[in-house]
Amino acid sequence: MRHLSSLLQGLARSLSVGKERKGSGSGGDGDGDGTAAAVLRTSGTLCGEGSETFSAVYSRRGEKGVNQDRSIVCEGFGSEEDSIFCGIFDGHGQWGHYVAKAVRESLPPALLCRWQEAVALASLIEGEKKLCDCQFDLWRQSYLAACAAVDEELRGNRRLDAVHSGCTALSVVKQGELMVVANVGDSRAVLGTASDDGSGRVAAVQLTVDFKPNLPQERERIRHCNGQVHCLADEPGVHRVWRPDRESPGLAMSRAFGDYCVKDYGVISAPEVTQRRITSRDQFIILATDGVWDVVSNEEAVQIVATVPKREKAAKRLVEFAHRAWRRKRRGIAVDDCSAICLFFHSPPPS
Repeated sequence: MRHLSSLLQGLARSLSVGKERKGSGSGGDGDGDGTAAAVLRTSGTLCGEGSETFSAVYSRRGEKGVNQDRSIVCEGFGSEEDSIFCGIFDGHGQWGHYVAKAVRESLPPALLCRWQEAVALASLIEGEKKLCDCQFDLWRQSYLAACAAVDEELRGNRRLDAVHSGCTALSVVKQGELMVVANVGDSRAVLGTASDDGSGRVAAVQLTVDFKPNLPQERERIRHCNGQVHCLADEPGVHRVWRPDRESPGLAMSRAFGDYCVKDYGVISAPEVTQRRITSRDQFIILATDGVWDVVSNEEAVQIVATVPKREKAAKRLVEFAHRAWRRKRRGIAVDDCSAICLFFHSPPPS
């Protein structure tokens, strides 16, 4: 109760006050937007103030040209000490890196604004006592509204051609023990949690769905909108979205920002929004682009992060492992960009 009351006050403050404190990365590539106390936009680390959270971020360019992956970590999201936003964005198409950057910059403040409006309205209608019961619903509504607004803003941006380019977006908001996960596209969130067998091993729990066009509900929506889903002869198993009138664009995911050439044919920017209550057994969450998950299993990723000697190196070790796996498992295929955020929930045990 007290947390929601202070959050509402913090949200109001965040619209007018906000100072950016950079993490121990190689610096940011943009100014602070007032949504958080500290922002990390590049590979590096960020330690939570007033909480036990710790974030490690790393990205490595593949062999397809410019690195189109972007990421952001906002510690103190909404001017709340125990609140953090993490997002990872995977661009595709000629201008995908610009689309990914635009969505990265627009989504956090858009989400924060919708959340503030939703909480303020709910407190007036329901009263503060009932806000705890509908906290997740408010986040879900806020995410849906924010993603719709960001995609519409992107469509109207004359300086950016997002007709044949786009990006995915995977993000989490951790607010105390509540963690809200929102996914647009085929990046993936995997939780590392203590296994039930008492072995001390960390188990992997996948928290998101990879939104590929061949998923039954995705395929049905696309075909209902007269879009097509099929594989190319030289890419068996890789389902893509096509326009009905010609062989383009061949989009390998069913949800994305941008890609307006297929938005009338079933590709959407609406996120799937889920929640989880963090317990003492839950240790960390991994957010990574499909370049990682194409060659690394959930279990492998969790074990890499769980056994890294220094948490500062967790994301880098995972990404470097994925990069080597590409060369081993996908010979003759250009290595994809690989990026990961590792968000640790608790302080490490004393050594």
